[in-house]
Amino acid sequence: MPYCTPQDPERVSGALINVAKHLGNLKFRVWEKMQETVQYTPVTLDPNTASPRLILSEDLTSVRRGDERQQLPDNPERIDKYASVLGSEGFNSGTHCWDVEVGENTWWCVGVMTESLQRKGNISSMSGQWFMWYKDGKYGAQSTPQPLTLLTVKQKLQRIRVQLDWDRGKLSFSDPDNNTHLHTLTHTFTERVCPYFNDACKLSPLRMLPVRASVKVEQYSK
Repeated sequence: MPYCTPQDPERVSGALINVAKHLGNLKFRVWEKMQETVQYTPVTLDPNTASPRLILSEDLTSVRRGDERQQLPDNPERIDKYASVLGSEGFNSGTHCWDVEVGENTWWCVGVMTESLQRKGNISSMSGQWFMWYKDGKYGAQSTPQPLTLLTVKQKLQRIRVQLDWDRGKLSFSDPDNNTHLHTLTHTFTERVCPYFNDACKLSPLRMLPVRASVKVEQYSK
């Protein structure tokens, strides 16, 4: 019986797994894919500042007025008389922007407050607050303790965009759904301010809206 010498199998291009394709920049590829599911919210609410009348969501991105006053520690940071809460991060430079969904809420305020402002008692007459508000079908803006300014708004707002330019001393409010400017408050800021929210409505919460995160690769050039 004749002896046959086995031949090596023909080497075909592409037969091997493309290891580089699957493992190259693996961490970056995973990060890139996570953009579809991961959300970033510019403002996170600080539960240590929240009035006992308020209930915050577990992810600290929405707040609603509760039925009863909760038993919470009376720490110095907590606002006790008004149904208010602050953002967890303050700003003392730069530009910052966040969107708030007000929806069917019937009584709200959104703006900023100085970090050093007294949190106890009647803070409504104290200087250091800049905000826009809605109550009884009317909109207004105010820099305490100055008189309020009534605003003309053509249709009921569902979202409010708050834009802070700390360096230029401007706090602007706009309707992001219609890209319409509503009002701008001006002040020469000298200290850190925090996002401020007041929710006196039990029917609908205020919700901080997420923004889309993006991954960008920068090419270096000589």
